[in-house]
Amino acid sequence: MASVFSKIINGEIPSYKIAENEDFFAFLDINPLAKGHTLVIPKKEVDYIFDIDDESHKEFWHFAKRVSAAVKKAVPCRRIGIAVIGLEVPHAHIHLIPMNRVSDMNFASPKLKIESVELEQIAEAIRKEFK
Repeated sequence: MASVFSKIINGEIPSYKIAENEDFFAFLDINPLAKGHTLVIPKKEVDYIFDIDDESHKEFWHFAKRVSAAVKKAVPCRRIGIAVIGLEVPHAHIHLIPMNRVSDMNFASPKLKIESVELEQIAEAIRKEFK
């Protein structure tokens, strides 16, 4: 069965897309820890990030780095934090989280509730910065 992320890639579930190429896809997390919290995923469905072949793994991180730069330019923050947890969805993914304090990366914190209009504005601002 396809993961929820594969359904997003295929357009079966809507998303606030940031960027994509032939192999990877980035979109806003709809239950973010911070405004601009972005997920980066491979289009090939692989459950565990360390099961990705070496070349694709390198390209995955390179794509995430480019997305991270766009998020940092579009969303006021000191850093972009990175998390790879991989328990909640059986599809490898990297969390890119704008942060000003270490506590901004606490996944036990309540998630933000952001209206769809604002999510689209954030996504558009990041898309404009993506190079």
